[in-house]
Amino acid sequence: MKKLQRIIKTRAQIISESILKVDSFLNHQIDYDLMEAIGEEFFHYFKEKNVDRVLTIEASGIAIGMATAKFFQKPFVFAKKKKPNTMSGEVLSTKVVSFTKNIAYDISLSSEFINFGENILIVDDFLARGNAALGLCKLVEKAGANVAGIGIVIEKSFQPGREMLLAKGYDICSLARIKSLKNNKISFY
Repeated sequence: MKKLQRIIKTRAQIISESILKVDSFLNHQIDYDLMEAIGEEFFHYFKEKNVDRVLTIEASGIAIGMATAKFFQKPFVFAKKKKPNTMSGEVLSTKVVSFTKNIAYDISLSSEFINFGENILIVDDFLARGNAALGLCKLVEKAGANVAGIGIVIEKSFQPGREMLLAKGYDICSLARIKSLKNNKISFY
Protein backbone atom coordinates (compact mmCIF):
# COMPACT_ATOMS: atom_id res chain seq x y z
CA MET A 1 0.00 0.00 0.00
CA LYS A 2 1.90 2.99 -1.33
CA LYS A 3 0.03 5.59 0.77
CA LEU A 4 0.99 3.74 3.96
CA GLN A 5 4.62 3.43 2.86
CA ARG A 6 4.80 7.19 2.17
CA ILE A 7 3.38 7.97 5.61
CA ILE A 8 5.78 5.56 7.30
CA LYS A 9 8.73 7.12 5.47
CA THR A 10 7.74 10.69 6.44
CA ARG A 11 6.18 10.30 9.90
CA ALA A 12 7.59 7.17 11.57
CA GLN A 13 10.66 7.28 13.80
CA ILE A 14 13.28 4.56 13.88
CA ILE A 15 14.08 3.81 17.52
CA SER A 16 16.48 0.95 16.82
CA GLU A 17 17.15 -1.66 14.15
CA SER A 18 14.10 -3.58 15.43
CA ILE A 19 11.69 -0.89 16.72
CA LEU A 20 9.71 1.60 14.64
CA LYS A 21 7.64 4.30 16.36
CA VAL A 22 4.36 5.10 14.57
CA ASP A 23 2.60 7.01 17.35
CA SER A 24 1.87 10.05 15.18
CA PHE A 25 -0.50 8.20 12.83
CA LEU A 26 -1.24 4.61 13.87
CA ASN A 27 -1.17 3.66 17.51
CA HIS A 28 -1.36 6.77 19.66
CA GLN A 29 -2.68 9.53 17.44
CA ILE A 30 -4.86 8.10 14.68
CA ASP A 31 -4.86 9.30 11.07
CA TYR A 32 -8.54 8.74 10.22
CA ASP A 33 -8.09 8.87 6.42
CA LEU A 34 -5.27 6.34 6.62
CA MET A 35 -7.32 4.12 8.94
CA GLU A 36 -10.21 4.14 6.48
CA ALA A 37 -7.86 3.23 3.61
CA ILE A 38 -6.44 0.37 5.71
CA GLY A 39 -9.92 -0.99 6.47
CA GLU A 40 -10.86 -0.82 2.81
CA GLU A 41 -7.64 -2.57 1.76
CA PHE A 42 -8.26 -5.44 4.20
CA PHE A 43 -11.86 -5.66 2.96
CA HIS A 44 -10.74 -6.03 -0.66
CA TYR A 45 -8.14 -8.66 0.21
CA PHE A 46 -10.36 -10.80 2.48
CA LYS A 47 -13.85 -10.18 1.03
CA GLU A 48 -14.11 -13.73 -0.40
CA LYS A 49 -13.41 -15.28 3.02
CA ASN A 50 -17.02 -14.93 4.30
CA VAL A 51 -15.87 -12.98 7.36
CA ASP A 52 -18.40 -13.07 10.22
CA ARG A 53 -16.47 -10.95 12.71
CA VAL A 54 -13.27 -8.88 13.03
CA LEU A 55 -10.98 -9.46 16.03
CA THR A 56 -7.95 -7.65 17.39
CA ILE A 57 -6.12 -7.09 20.67
CA GLU A 58 -6.34 -3.91 22.72
CA ALA A 59 -5.30 -1.15 22.39
CA SER A 60 -3.39 -0.44 19.17
CA GLY A 61 -5.55 -2.73 17.04
CA ILE A 62 -8.88 -1.15 17.98
CA ALA A 63 -8.95 1.64 15.38
CA ILE A 64 -7.79 -0.82 12.71
CA GLY A 65 -10.46 -3.32 13.71
CA MET A 66 -13.23 -0.73 13.69
CA ALA A 67 -12.24 0.59 10.27
CA THR A 68 -12.07 -2.93 8.85
CA ALA A 69 -15.36 -4.07 10.39
CA LYS A 70 -17.07 -1.00 8.94
CA PHE A 71 -16.25 -2.16 5.40
CA PHE A 72 -17.36 -5.74 6.11
CA GLN A 73 -20.48 -4.49 7.94
CA LYS A 74 -19.77 -7.14 10.57
CA PRO A 75 -19.28 -7.07 14.34
CA PHE A 76 -15.92 -6.09 15.78
CA VAL A 77 -14.51 -7.41 19.06
CA PHE A 78 -11.17 -7.08 20.82
CA ALA A 79 -9.34 -9.26 23.28
CA LYS A 80 -8.54 -7.57 26.58
CA LYS A 81 -5.10 -7.57 28.14
CA LYS A 82 -6.56 -7.61 31.65
CA LYS A 83 -9.67 -9.59 32.44
CA PRO A 84 -12.21 -7.19 33.96
CA ASN A 85 -14.42 -8.19 36.89
CA THR A 86 -17.43 -7.72 34.64
CA MET A 87 -16.35 -10.48 32.24
CA SER A 88 -18.39 -13.50 33.24
CA GLY A 89 -19.45 -16.80 31.75
CA GLU A 90 -17.01 -18.77 29.66
CA VAL A 91 -13.84 -16.78 29.08
CA LEU A 92 -11.29 -17.69 26.43
CA SER A 93 -7.75 -16.80 27.39
CA THR A 94 -4.16 -17.41 26.40
CA LYS A 95 -0.72 -16.02 27.18
CA VAL A 96 1.00 -13.59 24.79
CA VAL A 97 4.53 -12.19 24.90
CA SER A 98 4.86 -8.58 23.73
CA PHE A 99 7.98 -7.94 21.64
CA THR A 100 7.87 -4.15 22.17
CA LYS A 101 7.17 -4.23 25.91
CA ASN A 102 9.11 -7.46 26.59
CA ILE A 103 6.44 -8.81 28.95
CA ALA A 104 4.05 -11.74 28.99
CA TYR A 105 0.37 -11.22 29.71
CA ASP A 106 -2.91 -13.07 29.41
CA ILE A 107 -5.41 -11.93 26.81
CA SER A 108 -9.09 -12.65 27.43
CA LEU A 109 -12.26 -12.68 25.38
CA SER A 110 -15.78 -13.56 26.44
CA SER A 111 -16.90 -16.61 24.47
CA GLU A 112 -20.27 -14.93 23.82
CA PHE A 113 -18.57 -12.74 21.20
CA ILE A 114 -17.22 -15.54 18.97
CA ASN A 115 -19.53 -18.30 17.85
CA PHE A 116 -18.71 -21.85 16.86
CA GLY A 117 -18.04 -22.12 13.13
CA GLU A 118 -17.68 -18.39 12.49
CA ASN A 119 -14.99 -17.05 10.16
CA ILE A 120 -12.92 -14.55 12.12
CA LEU A 121 -10.61 -11.99 10.53
CA ILE A 122 -7.75 -11.01 12.83
CA VAL A 123 -6.19 -7.55 12.38
CA ASP A 124 -3.34 -5.80 14.18
CA ASP A 125 -0.90 -2.92 13.84
CA PHE A 126 2.39 -4.85 13.76
CA LEU A 127 3.73 -8.29 13.00
CA ALA A 128 7.18 -8.94 14.43
CA ARG A 129 7.57 -12.32 16.11
CA GLY A 130 3.91 -13.24 15.64
CA ASN A 131 3.02 -13.73 19.30
CA ALA A 132 -0.04 -11.44 19.38
CA ALA A 133 -1.46 -12.86 16.14
CA LEU A 134 -0.82 -16.42 17.28
CA GLY A 135 -2.51 -15.69 20.63
CA LEU A 136 -5.58 -14.35 18.83
CA CYS A 137 -5.61 -17.43 16.58
CA LYS A 138 -5.59 -19.62 19.69
CA LEU A 139 -8.62 -17.76 21.09
CA VAL A 140 -10.50 -18.20 17.81
CA GLU A 141 -9.70 -21.90 17.68
CA LYS A 142 -10.64 -22.41 21.35
CA ALA A 143 -14.07 -21.03 20.45
CA GLY A 144 -14.40 -23.57 17.63
CA ALA A 145 -14.30 -20.80 15.04
CA ASN A 146 -12.06 -20.45 11.98
CA VAL A 147 -9.28 -17.96 11.29
CA ALA A 148 -10.35 -16.41 7.98
CA GLY A 149 -7.06 -14.55 7.73
CA ILE A 150 -4.69 -12.15 9.42
CA GLY A 151 -4.46 -8.50 8.34
CA ILE A 152 -1.33 -6.66 9.45
CA VAL A 153 -0.69 -2.97 8.89
CA ILE A 154 3.12 -3.06 9.28
CA GLU A 155 5.16 -6.23 9.10
CA LYS A 156 8.78 -6.31 10.19
CA SER A 157 9.76 -9.02 7.72
CA PHE A 158 13.24 -9.33 9.19
CA GLN A 159 11.66 -10.95 12.24
CA PRO A 160 10.16 -14.49 12.22
CA GLY A 161 6.43 -13.78 12.67
CA ARG A 162 5.35 -14.24 9.04
CA GLU A 163 7.16 -17.55 8.60
CA MET A 164 5.73 -18.96 11.82
CA LEU A 165 2.15 -18.00 10.89
CA LEU A 166 2.50 -19.22 7.30
CA ALA A 167 3.85 -22.54 8.59
CA LYS A 168 0.60 -22.92 10.53
CA GLY A 169 -1.38 -22.31 7.33
CA TYR A 170 -2.75 -18.82 7.99
CA ASP A 171 -3.46 -16.38 5.14
CA ILE A 172 -1.61 -13.13 5.89
CA CYS A 173 -2.09 -9.73 4.25
CA SER A 174 0.55 -7.20 5.31
CA LEU A 175 0.05 -3.71 3.92
CA ALA A 176 3.65 -2.55 4.44
CA ARG A 177 6.45 -5.11 4.65
CA ILE A 178 9.64 -3.65 6.08
CA LYS A 179 12.82 -5.35 4.94
CA SER A 180 15.16 -3.43 7.23
CA LEU A 181 15.54 -0.57 9.69
CA LYS A 182 19.35 -0.66 9.54
CA ASN A 183 21.47 2.49 9.28
CA ASN A 184 18.48 4.58 10.41
CA LYS A 185 16.75 3.91 7.07
CA ILE A 186 13.43 2.20 6.31
CA SER A 187 13.47 -0.16 3.36
CA PHE A 188 10.39 -2.01 2.09
CA TYR A 189 9.82 -5.15 0.05
